[in-house]
Amino acid sequence: MITLIGTAHILNLSQSLIKVFEEKQPDIICIELDAKRYNALINKDKHIRNSSTPPIYKFLAWFQEKLAREYGVTAGEEMLTAIKYAEDKGIPFSMIDMDAQRLFRRMLKSMSILEKIRLILSGLLGLIVGKKQVEKELDYIEENFNDFLQEVNKKYPTIKRVLIDERNEFMAKKLIELSKEYQDIIAIVGEGHIPGISSILRRNNMEVETIRLSTLREMKPIEVKSNDTTSISFTVEQEIPEHIDLKNKEE
Repeated sequence: MITLIGTAHILNLSQSLIKVFEEKQPDIICIELDAKRYNALINKDKHIRNSSTPPIYKFLAWFQEKLAREYGVTAGEEMLTAIKYAEDKGIPFSMIDMDAQRLFRRMLKSMSILEKIRLILSGLLGLIVGKKQVEKELDYIEENFNDFLQEVNKKYPTIKRVLIDERNEFMAKKLIELSKEYQDIIAIVGEGHIPGISSILRRNNMEVETIRLSTLREMKPIEVKSNDTTSISFTVEQEIPEHIDLKNKEE
């Protein structure tokens, strides 16, 4: 069984995720990250300041962090929660996403001038977006996802093809490969990837369950023991493999 959990990187979803983990008891937890973004999260975004990082990538990372602060969290905290949970329980976790920086460079080269202008204007307008507007947008997307996807495809066809469709295929393939080794898999991905990935998995005769973002947002908080934590703080000095088996890492 592959359980897909839809999240938003700017929301505080840690307690809801822990509740799902406790109920599902997965054999492995998969996260929508690549090695560079993993290192960025645990090293407080050091690599984003690198001169080789595309400016639009830096801006989006900064903007995402700005919105996350509205909710009192760090952008990507749900991913850190998943990693910390896997570490505490001694189960493996796997990074299943594509190299985002390389993907952005390729996407920008493929985008039309009109798409780039729309993207820049959209980013500038986003600077004045507050928490209430974000909530409205999330509600609209959850209730009208197909319409939203069509709108994205119309305004930003390259973005949809590269950042959504291609990544759906890539992550689904990773999950299919992992299913040969693990029986119960949980994959935490952005809400927008849930329909595409689940469709690909089902076409490949995989057993799939989805837990949508709206369900996570409605879950009641759980009591956390004093020695539990939903944050993570440590440093990695080198690139890490996409698949980490925490049970065997001491050997």
